[in-house]
Amino acid sequence: MNISFTESKHLKDKPWGKALGFGKHTTDYMFIMDYNEENGWYDPKIVPYSPIPLDPSTCVLHYGQGVFEGLKAYKTDDGRILLFRPDQNVKRLNSSCDRTCIPMMDEDDVLEAIKALVKLEKDWIPEDEGTSLYIRPFVIATDPFLGVHPSHTYMFMIIVGPVGNYYPSGLNPVKIFVEDEYVRAAPGGTGTAKTMGNYAASLKAQDKAEKKGFIQVLWLDGVHRKYVEEVGAMNVFFKIDGKIVTPNLSGSILSGITRMSCIELLKKRGYDVEERPISIDELIEAHANGKLEESFGTGTAAVISPIGELMYKGRDYVINNGKIGEVTSMLYDTLTGIQFGRLDDEFGWTVEVI
Repeated sequence: MNISFTESKHLKDKPWGKALGFGKHTTDYMFIMDYNEENGWYDPKIVPYSPIPLDPSTCVLHYGQGVFEGLKAYKTDDGRILLFRPDQNVKRLNSSCDRTCIPMMDEDDVLEAIKALVKLEKDWIPEDEGTSLYIRPFVIATDPFLGVHPSHTYMFMIIVGPVGNYYPSGLNPVKIFVEDEYVRAAPGGTGTAKTMGNYAASLKAQDKAEKKGFIQVLWLDGVHRKYVEEVGAMNVFFKIDGKIVTPNLSGSILSGITRMSCIELLKKRGYDVEERPISIDELIEAHANGKLEESFGTGTAAVISPIGELMYKGRDYVINNGKIGEVTSMLYDTLTGIQFGRLDDEFGWTVEVI
């Protein structure tokens, strides 16, 4: 792929330290590639980061035909830059495109574009503990029309920015509100796709939870309202009586790359892992019997986030005395060790950019 380049005349100051936050900053450049039915995906380019002009009737603004991904670039102690399983992000991006009638892309081209932008913006990758360069590829429908049918034109973009911890509490256990009123997704819908509308559907419950002092929502299934699905920005795991249990991919749960990695890692370490339906009643019973030993969320943004407390129907259920569990710590230390090149990558998950 021949990627053209336009140099920026105005470079930004780079933010570092504790003020970094998550999602607050973007770098100097972005990648763009367009699609139409005559040319397919064409004109790949890296240009200065700037606003994009859109007609007020642009399809994505009215009907939400758009998808996105999220991954990170990590700087190692010896100066290398690593990506973590980017091929899986690209495959999931294409799967999301297929579900929303967006033309799929050549996966090698997408990975090449990610590498090219990260390599160009390598000086933006922070080096403080727990920091990285967040990478956001996304596709939007760009036809200017008011009518419900797939667009004929699209724009694929990649933007990147330095980030710190996703949650302000860092690795400290978080409090989760179990949502039993609103529904995020249902089988047959778009829950398995990383599409924009899924996240719009989650905002009301998230706002309610935050007002109650909780950092995230734990969703129940959209049919029975009793089976645990996922946390707003993470897949979820439980250690119940020595076994690691996570909801199976039932058609309304995002297939997380960190989730997949944790399952592979846990099995390699000899843990008994079950992917199956888990009801909220089972969790409450396990808690009452002293068998709910740990819980944690997994995702690109937070990596591993210990869950110290669940609230369901007005009652708090504290897990592991609100402390980080042994399995949670092992997963966090191992995954971040591989991502930052501090541990041997026995799985072949990392891809070196430089």
